[in-house]
Amino acid sequence: MSNQPGGPTAAQPDRPQTTDEVAADGPGPAPADDADGSVVLLSDGSAPPPSAPGTLGLALLATGWLAAMLWSTREAIQSATAGVTAISLSAFALPGVISAALVAGAAVGLAASEPVTRRGDRATLRFAVAVGVGLLVGLAAALAIALSYDGNTTTRTIAGTTAAAAVIGGALAGARNGAVIGAVASAALGTLLFVVGFSVARDPLFNLFGAGDSQQSLVTAATWVSRTESLLAGLIAGLLAFGYLTWARRRAARRDTTVTALRWPAYLVAGAGPGLLLLLAEVIIRVGGRSLIDLAAALSEADAVAQTSLGTSRVDNGIWVLFVGALTAMIIFGRTLSPAPETDPEPAEAGAKR
Repeated sequence: MSNQPGGPTAAQPDRPQTTDEVAADGPGPAPADDADGSVVLLSDGSAPPPSAPGTLGLALLATGWLAAMLWSTREAIQSATAGVTAISLSAFALPGVISAALVAGAAVGLAASEPVTRRGDRATLRFAVAVGVGLLVGLAAALAIALSYDGNTTTRTIAGTTAAAAVIGGALAGARNGAVIGAVASAALGTLLFVVGFSVARDPLFNLFGAGDSQQSLVTAATWVSRTESLLAGLIAGLLAFGYLTWARRRAARRDTTVTALRWPAYLVAGAGPGLLLLLAEVIIRVGGRSLIDLAAALSEADAVAQTSLGTSRVDNGIWVLFVGALTAMIIFGRTLSPAPETDPEPAEAGAKR
């Protein structure tokens, strides 16, 4: 009798849960929308971090910048009237080529490996794809150097060091959080472009900072010009890193994709990343390009002083960009945080009085 139709305990037909009932049951594992609309989770059941937007455009810009640096280095070397001058010019141009190769390897590796992440937690495959693509970028750059430059020890040093920098950049792109790597690569590329554009303002700044006929005034003015350049480069790096991560977060929100929220460590790493890349490029230069640097320093006492001074200046610049970029990104991120809501203590006090 109790199971008859219309009875109080009669079986009810199946019906879909309402939105309120689903919310009451509590959220399940954080899903991530795949390219075909399916839901993908990482191996630990958590949602993946936001994907890196604009990777193809970033890869094209970074590759174009590397090609431009290789072309300008070739033109400078071929315009030299003597072999001694060519060696000196090659040593001066090497840092720019290595930095461009490092950023290009990271950007192209990110563009190739980012689709792998959308298919699930495939960290090993992502890393392998990023390293492989970085190797291809390095081999292409080395081949272009070998075919365009004169075949000698200097050419082989530039080619080998450039290839190594591209592979290392590709390895960095294999990290799990693609949005942070994209922010670092885009901010680093913007910093490199700024440094080249800043050359127009160096002479006016020298005069502004009191450069005169004495050696001391020239050194003092050069120091202040270098610090100004590093400070502005760090500000640009922090702004670009924050802007890229904000773009990635808003893009994920528009797609209604539940992803892991970007917290302050992501902004800290992204802001400091361009400075870290500059310091990493200096390590690559001093290891892979040591023979070229030593050869240029052995030309004369003035060349030895110049190479030492330039190396120290590059390290100082990387440190400044690292700290200023990190602080800039963190300060802007902190300004976007809303204060925590204040709790009302009146109910608790009223209960205590009763």
